[in-house]
Amino acid sequence: MPEHRLALLDASCVIDFPDQLDELAEAAAVSALTIAELAYGLHNDDPLVAAEREERYRGVLNEFDPVPYSTRAAHLYGAIAASVRKSGGNPRPRRIDLMLASVAAELGAVLLTRNPSDFGGIGGIAHVIAVV
Repeated sequence: MPEHRLALLDASCVIDFPDQLDELAEAAAVSALTIAELAYGLHNDDPLVAAEREERYRGVLNEFDPVPYSTRAAHLYGAIAASVRKSGGNPRPRRIDLMLASVAAELGAVLLTRNPSDFGGIGGIAHVIAVV
């Protein structure tokens, strides 16, 4: 039986889907923020890389109904960014990651990532799980 009801996947977990997802959560979700990150990645000078990324992008859109960014998540983002700043970090370069954490907090979901350092200093507002 999975430990959590819902897992929100960051871009790193959409690009390299975690094998242990079924053990961690009953269901998975993707935020519109992650879709934005994937869309940015489509613009690559190498046509083969661009084609591979386009295929992944379309597959994610077919698999998931992206969670929109809400005003509640925006409010939580303010607290998360303030927590990062209070811990000595700079929230500005990691805005999308921190906004993603605010979506996870709003949903009561765990946030799965392959880059846990991107979420350092967020405090207990969101629960981040590093996957390998």
